[in-house]
Amino acid sequence: MKKRVVALLLSLTMVAAMLAGCGNNAASTDKPSTANTSTDTAKTDNGDSSAASDETLVIEVYDEAANYQGTQTGWFAKVVKDRFNIELNIIAPQVAGDAVYQTRTATGNLGDIVLLDPGHFSDCVAAGLIKDISGEIKNCSNLMGFEDQISTYNKGLENNAGGTIYGIPCEMTNTSPTSFSDDVIYSSPMLRWDLYSGIGAPDIEDLDGLLETIKKIQDANPTNENGDPAYGFSLWPDWDNNDGMIGIANVVQLTTWYGEKIKGSAILTKDDKFIPLTDKNGTYYKMLKFLYKANQMGIVDPDSGSQNWDAACAKMSAGQVYTFWYSWQVGFWNTTERLADGKGMIFIPVKDQLYYTTSDTYYGSGRIFGVGSGVEGEKYDRIMKFLDWYASPEGVTFQHDGIEGFNYTVGADGKFTIMNDNALMDNLPVPEEYGGAGYSDGNNAINQWIVSSISTNPNTGEPYGNTHWSSWKAATATKTKNEWSARFGVAEPVDWMKANNALLVRPSVSVSLPTEDADITVIRNQVGQEVKDASWKMIFASNEAEFDSMWDTMVTNLDSLGFQDLYKFDVDKYTIELEAMKAAK
Repeated sequence: MKKRVVALLLSLTMVAAMLAGCGNNAASTDKPSTANTSTDTAKTDNGDSSAASDETLVIEVYDEAANYQGTQTGWFAKVVKDRFNIELNIIAPQVAGDAVYQTRTATGNLGDIVLLDPGHFSDCVAAGLIKDISGEIKNCSNLMGFEDQISTYNKGLENNAGGTIYGIPCEMTNTSPTSFSDDVIYSSPMLRWDLYSGIGAPDIEDLDGLLETIKKIQDANPTNENGDPAYGFSLWPDWDNNDGMIGIANVVQLTTWYGEKIKGSAILTKDDKFIPLTDKNGTYYKMLKFLYKANQMGIVDPDSGSQNWDAACAKMSAGQVYTFWYSWQVGFWNTTERLADGKGMIFIPVKDQLYYTTSDTYYGSGRIFGVGSGVEGEKYDRIMKFLDWYASPEGVTFQHDGIEGFNYTVGADGKFTIMNDNALMDNLPVPEEYGGAGYSDGNNAINQWIVSSISTNPNTGEPYGNTHWSSWKAATATKTKNEWSARFGVAEPVDWMKANNALLVRPSVSVSLPTEDADITVIRNQVGQEVKDASWKMIFASNEAEFDSMWDTMVTNLDSLGFQDLYKFDVDKYTIELEAMKAAK
């Protein structure tokens, strides 16, 4: 989710409690001040800039979550430069290719800050590429607010019985390991309410019914308001074989609509069993064939296999995509005005589905922040101050909510109200005082957070994610939401899922999983490439016979590449996680 991704794309808030970094009282619960709300340089109590030196440092960030490679620019660059006098140079394997990982690890210098999937992080700790931050992190008050989660993760690292701190998990929450706090889940079918209502808001029994519904919507609305072609689905290949999963990322996410979760080469079923990704009774085959059928019906964007993430996002923002499946995608379309007009994207139930989700990511979502082992002196000090700020109420607010006075206002009660809610989707120009250029162009390119948006902001008493603000709920209790609630008899999507026994919540756990040897890594890379290439061809197969022939050929090829050895490894590996989930219930 990248995932991933772009986590809450409608980001719009900022706390004005200015924090210098490690050692400052960044966890204050005082009402936010409105005296210093711009992106200008933060000041410590003695009035000095929080940047530790007049020397600008370029920090290399090796980032497996990033969709952008290069120097951070725009408003977020200004925020970071003003506070720490550092510039962030993003190195993104999703852009540069997977070979960059091997190349940089071979040199012994992956990056100054690293953001890695769990397997890579564990390997890099074992290889001596990650710095022991045990001493410095104790001075970081914001990070130490998550001491339980950070310690739990690090104690689980292989050969780390002493509990040395190497990594900081991403997306930690300040709720609890068993809470599920959101009104929506990460992946579910979402359609435009006005267009769905325009065809009679039909009950949808299954995937075939969903396709028929989307087809009717597209037939009635073949173009967006500007006359550009619009499609039921618009896919992109950038994230394939990422986040420890094998296959097309967009297909992988759809498997969760039926209570299953891809775990490498294995599928964890709703009844706590593992089956191979290649099992025709599994959801990878089911959802791949779903998209094949969609293409046969003419409702898949023909650019899907070749366009990149940026191109897909532009189409979402332009109203050229009629089906969303990631919760964050609504940030490219939903505004208070469109919601008021009944044009919002919203969950539409499919009666035979069982929606998979995990509880709040108290222990983190999987990826890990660390510091390169070669970092020393002033650079190390400034990096730790930056990471501590990144976990502070101010830093988290910038990440999830944007700039006060541009993305939101602060009321007399200290709570936030959205403004310019189309800033991201329309790349609104940012005033020069905040960094200039377009808002989306300057958005945080790290694309991953230490603190989840569902966490409570101590300065407001509400979650950082703006869809949970009381002001947002009041503003969006309009045509889209009211008509949806009347149609389905509940207030929120998760309410419908719970009322209809259609929600499978697995506990969030922190466990150490075994790392793989070089032979398994080679097999995984070859298997992943084969599944990816074959899957895209299958979506665009000319007929069902060709689809099934391609599937059978893929399975044969996978077996010749060592798929069965990989599958056994993955089942053994993820059984450890499954047992921890069972124990946490």
